[in-house]
Amino acid sequence: MPRPVTLFTGQWADLPLETMAAKAKSFGYDGLELACWGDHFEVGKAAGDAAYCKSRWDLLGKHDLKCFAISNHLVGQAVCDQIDHRHKAILPPHVWGDGNPEGVRQRAAEEMKATARAAAKLGVKVVNGFTGSSIWGMLYFFPPTSPADVKAGYDDFAKRWGPILDEFKNQGVKFALEVHPGEIAYDVYSTDTALSAIGNHPAFGFNFDPSHLLWQGVAPNKFIERYPDRIFHVHMKDVAVHYGADSGDGLSGVLGSHLGFGDVRRGWDFRSVGRGHVNFEAIIRSLNRVGYQGPLSVEWEDPGMDREHGARESCQFVKRLDFTPSNVAFDAAFEKKK
Repeated sequence: MPRPVTLFTGQWADLPLETMAAKAKSFGYDGLELACWGDHFEVGKAAGDAAYCKSRWDLLGKHDLKCFAISNHLVGQAVCDQIDHRHKAILPPHVWGDGNPEGVRQRAAEEMKATARAAAKLGVKVVNGFTGSSIWGMLYFFPPTSPADVKAGYDDFAKRWGPILDEFKNQGVKFALEVHPGEIAYDVYSTDTALSAIGNHPAFGFNFDPSHLLWQGVAPNKFIERYPDRIFHVHMKDVAVHYGADSGDGLSGVLGSHLGFGDVRRGWDFRSVGRGHVNFEAIIRSLNRVGYQGPLSVEWEDPGMDREHGARESCQFVKRLDFTPSNVAFDAAFEKKK
């Protein structure tokens, strides 16, 4: 059977979940990946009110929708980051507190543990999110960055996320990092290092998102095949790449030029699914090869398109693209019976 197609609600958190669910059903989706912000899924309520999770399922059921994962990217980002004023805009007040950086990091870690418990109460097995990184600002290696500096960043990640992942394991829930610039893992080699740092923790895996790999120059389907047992969830998200002297205008680069999303001068930008440069055919075939049976969750972002139009066409694109792998050779019918 083709995989369920869901819609990540993070880009729709300005709408009440009741409104969002009705829209998603009208767009053709099978379910929602609930963001832990807005009123879509509130971690504190799930932990403290036995009726809250039932209310979420009742609301989804009213629209014949399912849920396979929740996502707490924003709080997860603060666990390892060098905290500054920008984080206040993405964190709930009880996590931000007085803004003291170490206090923010510690409260974010406790909130992620609570998210594992909330997911278990809701009955889903995957929480998607970010980890943050204390060394992302050292990306270029100037001023000179030593191996000890890099190791300290991965050690910090292991120290802060180890106890969180232990709680995930205790709750029977997986944490799926969206490998992404700004995180402790952002391409294949940094992912290898992160896995090693965390001792290949069984609760740690990935929310595969091809868009963030492609604009860096990483082949998305190769990531799937490198980590076949740790693809816990999949985002369907597209990106258009226009940088480079040969393929672009020769003026912009991979780093975005300090230009906001939607600026036509950028070297790359996100696109509605099927309208960018991601080879989704290769991705579906790789997912089939590794036996991934979870949802295909559309994370819709396109600064130049109406989001309702984009969400509807993305759902149609993904459903048309997905297919069940064959369990027989296509030429088996030609074999002679013995």
